[in-house]
Formats: sequence, structure tokens, C-alpha cells
Amino acid sequence: MIRYSIAIVDDEQTIRDGLDMVLADTYDLDLYRDAESFAAALADKVPDLVLMDIGLPGMSGIEALELVKAQHPGLPVIMITAFEDIQMVIRSMKLGAFDFILKPINPDLLELTIQKAVSSIALVKEVQLLQEKFLRENEPCFIGESKNIEDIMDFINLVSSSPDTPIMILGETGTGKELIAKAIHARSPVFQGPFVAVNCSAFPEDLLESELFGYEAGAFSGARHQGKKGFIEEAHQGTLFLDEVADLSPAGQAKLLRFLENGEFYKVGGTRTYKVSTRVVSATNKNLDELVAAGRFRKDLYFRLCVVKADIPSLNERPDDILPLAKYFLLQFNEKFGKSLTGFTKDARQRLVSHTFTGNVRELKNIVERAVLVAKNDLVDTQELGLVQDTAGGTAPERLSSQDRKNSPGNSESSEYPEPSEHTVPLPDKGVVLGKLLSDMEHAYMAKALNQTRGNESQAARLLHMNHHTFRYRWKKLNKKG
Repeated sequence: MIRYSIAIVDDEQTIRDGLDMVLADTYDLDLYRDAESFAAALADKVPDLVLMDIGLPGMSGIEALELVKAQHPGLPVIMITAFEDIQMVIRSMKLGAFDFILKPINPDLLELTIQKAVSSIALVKEVQLLQEKFLRENEPCFIGESKNIEDIMDFINLVSSSPDTPIMILGETGTGKELIAKAIHARSPVFQGPFVAVNCSAFPEDLLESELFGYEAGAFSGARHQGKKGFIEEAHQGTLFLDEVADLSPAGQAKLLRFLENGEFYKVGGTRTYKVSTRVVSATNKNLDELVAAGRFRKDLYFRLCVVKADIPSLNERPDDILPLAKYFLLQFNEKFGKSLTGFTKDARQRLVSHTFTGNVRELKNIVERAVLVAKNDLVDTQELGLVQDTAGGTAPERLSSQDRKNSPGNSESSEYPEPSEHTVPLPDKGVVLGKLLSDMEHAYMAKALNQTRGNESQAARLLHMNHHTFRYRWKKLNKKG
């Protein structure tokens, strides 16, 4: 059963206490003695319903009603008045008050009025709770403290309001592209419709058409006698997620383009036209601009799919999020394995932050799962992470022998530092600011690459063996620092 929250705004202590006594068992209540304190709290916590006195000291109930409706037009407000001033009641109703009740308050009439107000927002509240549940269960890739995560969440909130605008999500493997697509679906007007995910690289070219569009009875040898719905039809009134869309064959690209142009398609072996309404969200870890330039991806399909485009940064580009994510996964695997680990040692935290994640969030999750599984103390130590220091200063997954697995995680023999490379550089006695030195070197190489390619970012990224989106992100970031 859904439990609703009510804000009660009244300057009379007896009224607040009385309403608290009558309603507290059924509703979550917040009590305010004036409109000013309520307005301040509204910035952080929005109730499902407001009971507010008209005759408040300072800011009046009418003024507070105007404020509430300006910020939250759909929030029901029931006005309380000590005398039946028809003009005041009419004014409050014109401003958007849901209803009004007279003092002394009749508990039965109050409950009836509240029930009417609650029924008007019941569906909205139910959807909100379902969305929150989904987000709690499915958005670990959005946990973090970096500006990048804030930008991703702002992007999701912005584009979710449209039920059918095509969206393209770009990012390296493991950055959570499908979870972002699910988050967009969860916040969209078609939230209660299906979310259908299709890996475009998983089907041979001769099967892709029948999987996407379905087929009619007897369309080919071995076809079901009743025919079959395709993924596109299954996604009607919902969201179709096309993962690895850059791997579509030329024939598959042409067929998808036809559907995107008018929402109509033919099933394999059929002559009847089907029409489907669905939002298409696509994703790839490849550089579509380069594929289009090389003629391997249709330019017209590119523009159809990329009405809105989002570049998702890799985990290496948002190091501030590594430890919050690691703590989240630690708690998750505590529950899975029946453990009660409390965190990571200082050395383990430093090792995680210095690690180069080639698999992004997915890799971090696997590292933490292993660590929680083998940990024997309250804190995860460096050896339990399974990462070893490499000669470049980063870390790499540790390959354990059978004898290593028998040893205690606290065995000190496995914590030796690697011998310095023969290609060493002198280290001044006063030391160096390594972070700035590395940033300066990175900026110099990127500038050289851009100069050599006459400003072509894609070619410059290839010279440095970098992903194009990573190159663009790092170049902007380094120039801001400068």
C-alpha cells in the first residue's frame, strides 16, 4: 500500500497537534508553523499533499499557494479557513487550490477531502515509486561524485520527457550504455511499456531481418506455422534499444532506415504493412563519424539515429567516481556472500584509483566481487583486489597460481615492488609534481598530433591509439586546466 506524505502549515499549535493525532497513523506528516519555513523546506522535500491555513502570519496562505503552484503545479493544496469568506475561497480556487475546509475541522470531512486529493495523484505516485525502485536496482553506473555523472543525469532527465525522439549513446565497453537507455525509458512517458534490448552484432545477416521485423506463417522452411513477432513489434508503445548498432550489415541498415522514416514495416514473407510506435535508443563503442566517412555506415541512418547524441565518459575519465562505485559494489556483494566488510584499506583505495580500467564499471564490479569473496578481514586489502603494480605506474589484474590461491591474502611475499625499468629518468632530489608533469606531456603529444593532422581530431586520436571521444574529452579538459 502506498503511503502518502502531507505537509501541514498552520500557526495554531492546537490545530497542528490535532491533525497530527488524526492523520499520523495513515500518512507521513511534516508540520510547519508558518509559510516561510514550509517554503524553505519545499526546496528539498516535496510532499504529496499540502494542508495550509489561509490566515497565516507573515506570508499569507494565499501567497504561499501562489508560490507552491508556481514551483509544483500538480501538487494538491487543501486550504483551511476559520471563516467562510467567499471571496477568499474563490481566489484560492482560481489560484489552483484543490479544495478548502472550515475550522473547526470535521475529521470525517477532512479524511474524505484528503482521499479525493490523493486519488487525483495516485497514478502519478505509483509510477514515481516504480521508477525510483527501478533506478535503485539498475543504476550503479550513475553512482559517483564527478561532474561527469551530474552531466549524465541532467542529460537523462532532459531527453526522457519525449516519448519518441531517437537517441544515440556513445561510449567504451562497460560504461553502462544499456543502463542509461533503461534509465531514459524509466523516466519517459512510455515507462509502463516494454523495454526491448537487441544486440545487433549477435545475429547473422540472414537472420537479422526476421528477428527485428518478425515473419509471417510459412515465410520460409522451418518457420513457425503461426508466424512470429519481431523485436520492433514487441517494443510497441515502449523503447527499442539497439546495442552495437554500428555492426549492422548494409542490408540491415537499409531496412532499419525504412522503419525509422515512417514507423512502418513488412514482416518477412508478408505483404501487410505493420505500424509501430516506439522510441529507438541506439548505442555503439565505435566511432560513427569515421564509419560514415569510410562508407561503412549510412549517413542518412546516422542522422536518423543521432537526433540526440550522448558521449559517455569512461571510468578512467572520472576517477572521483571509482571509490563511491567500489563501496556500492562492496555492499552489494556483502549481501550476496553473507559478509560484513566495512570498506577498503588506504593502500587498496590508492590501488583502485591508480588502476587503468579497460573494462570500465563492469571491470570494477568484477574486481570488487573477487575481493569480497576472498577477503578475511573487515577491510579489503590490496592483495585481495587481485591487482599488481605494473612498470608504467598503473595496475593490472593479478594472475594467481593454484599455490597463490592456497596462501593467505595477507601473505607478504606477493607485495614486492617491481624492479625499475632500465629506461629510467633522473628524479631530482626535490622531487617532481608528477600529475602536472604527466598532464603537460599529454597536452604536448595531443597538440603535436593535432598539428600533424591539421586539426583532424579523429586522425590525431588514431596516432595516439586513443578513442576519438576520449581524445576530445581529454583535450578539452587539459585546455581548461591550462
